[in-house]
Amino acid sequence: ATMELPAYGYGLRYEFGIFNQKIKNGFQIEEPERWLKHGYPWEIERPEFVMPVSFYGDVSTEKDEFGRIKYKWINTRQVLAFPYDIPIIGYGNNTVNFLRLWAAKSSNEFDLEIFQHGDYVKAVEDKNYSENISKVLYPNDNVIVGKELRFKQQYFFVAATLHDIIRRYIKSYETFDKFPDKVAIQLNDTHPTLAIPELMRVLVDIYDVDWDKAWEITVKTFGFTNHTVLPEALECWPVSLFQKVLPRHLQIIYEINRRFLDKVRTAFPGNEEKIRQVSLIGEAGEKHVRMANLGIVGSHSINGVAQLHTKILKTIVFKDMFEIFPERFNNKTNGITQRRWLLLANPELARLITDKISDKWITDLNEIRKLQNFTQDNDFLIKMYKVKKKNKERLAQYIKEQTNIVVDINSIFDSQVKRIHEYKRQLLNVLHILLLYNKLRDNPDINIIPRTFIFGGKAAPGYYRAKLIIKLINNLSKLINNDINIKNKIKVVFIANYGVSLAEKIIPASDVSEQISTAGMEASGTGNMKFALNGALTIGTLDGANIEIMENVGIDNIYIFGLKVDEIEELRKSRKYSPLEYYNRYHEIKRVIDMLISGELSDGDPALFKPLYDSLMYGVDGAAPDKYFLLADLMSYAETHKKINNDYADKLNWQRKALINIANISYFSSDRAIKEYADEIWQVKPVPIKL
Repeated sequence: ATMELPAYGYGLRYEFGIFNQKIKNGFQIEEPERWLKHGYPWEIERPEFVMPVSFYGDVSTEKDEFGRIKYKWINTRQVLAFPYDIPIIGYGNNTVNFLRLWAAKSSNEFDLEIFQHGDYVKAVEDKNYSENISKVLYPNDNVIVGKELRFKQQYFFVAATLHDIIRRYIKSYETFDKFPDKVAIQLNDTHPTLAIPELMRVLVDIYDVDWDKAWEITVKTFGFTNHTVLPEALECWPVSLFQKVLPRHLQIIYEINRRFLDKVRTAFPGNEEKIRQVSLIGEAGEKHVRMANLGIVGSHSINGVAQLHTKILKTIVFKDMFEIFPERFNNKTNGITQRRWLLLANPELARLITDKISDKWITDLNEIRKLQNFTQDNDFLIKMYKVKKKNKERLAQYIKEQTNIVVDINSIFDSQVKRIHEYKRQLLNVLHILLLYNKLRDNPDINIIPRTFIFGGKAAPGYYRAKLIIKLINNLSKLINNDINIKNKIKVVFIANYGVSLAEKIIPASDVSEQISTAGMEASGTGNMKFALNGALTIGTLDGANIEIMENVGIDNIYIFGLKVDEIEELRKSRKYSPLEYYNRYHEIKRVIDMLISGELSDGDPALFKPLYDSLMYGVDGAAPDKYFLLADLMSYAETHKKINNDYADKLNWQRKALINIANISYFSSDRAIKEYADEIWQVKPVPIKL
């Protein structure tokens, strides 16, 4: 909207969020997060645009008067998609775009006849069953009922959205010839890729468009953004689930696949391995539809979200697809909006910047580069330091209120706040803290600047080891914070229920930003950008957008450690990596790993953290030992932290590095990212609104 682009966002109007995180006895406890408990004053009901969405049923065939086979999806169950519009207002202009969210409503409020016979529960059963679709964000898909619900959520919102888009289009045009010129649809990861067979179904079955023409329209309309390299996140759905819930779409996907593989066989004769890799249908285990492959085949543009990520997509994850469609792949590095993550989240720093260079940076972040002229302005650097200290005071007060832990505002605030996942390596951070703790126990007088380690993040309810890492952090916090012998030189804090509002408190107050994922596993990250914009210095691997941040701020103003992507890949392929080797070579590593099973961190229970120990030393669930290479990177990580400790001692120079980060982070504005999408994928121009 700030870019004055005519655009709509679409999604689901969830009643419940993922969950509210409570910490009880160190463990994550999930409680319902009712987003709509008090309604939402900014949304506008649009009942005139209700869309029916079908599920289940059968497919019938009949021939038309010309002998052509026509398909009909019959005997379906319908759910109504009820739209709510949230106005999205551009900054400093007259543009108001809309985010349209769909709520599921039953097509029958209740069965009156059943109600009259006294079975009140059964009378509203259909209503409840239908409305479950938009009830909760991320239903647990470890069970088949949850898997089916999540599948239905995805189809529900793309079907309603496509019908809404087509409704707008046919008001102005009689044929679909101009559809790709007038409509651009960006698929945000694999979750909405069902839109591809749905558009084909609508064009072919409802509007009688020839298959080849319909396919040309479809491919020209869709762009596909991939957000992950993790195999488990490359979504697949069982063919049996498709057959049950969306039988016509399964037929269409099979036909898309047949035609696609015929072309691949012509281009790569005899290469059955390539056929197996690129097929939309996976045969390993239960037969399944590969949604990422569908997204690639059905879109004219496929992009990653950081330069390294896009390179990995081309050379590893979708290597075979890239060889078939090299012209479709491109990069669009993620961005963040400075209007939220600096102007709103850090108003005192924003005022300081505006006083120095004017407020043009608010809508053109390239303007912030002018701050580079003040890196030798000690007065300005001291003012920055004072702003940071005020932000630390506010966060320290919040930490005291929430956790009853008192932290030193003169300590280094070192933050790792993000989803808890093994590849993001919160456990590496913990192992380093234990290294530091053991050094302080051996010699409390060693010269280190006090450090406050701040953690925040939710673990998926079904992700056992991630939840165990949260428990470990909280037990570590209790052990260290209560050890008077280390003279408060380190504190550990886990702040519950991390989300955007909490990020707005933590990020402006942080000195150090932990971006330490295993190289090659983080698609981009945006927390790294938010921290840098607020003057925190990054310690990170050469992963995701960390590389581009390093290129922009300079190697001297970021702390890089650890194995590179090619080194990780080589260790994986050769299977030469042995965590036991590091365990035996470094006494300090052996000592901290043994603490996981000594009972010292678990109130005398050596079994509590044994699953984490086993995953590091032996591997679990068929995985290789230490599959995220924590022990391979630990000593490099520890050495880099020593450098941070030494550099922070020179307060003025630290502020200079922080200012260089702020001044050179302009590339990572979402305005730049959106402009690249608009110019290079959507072919859409700004439409200024004059009043």
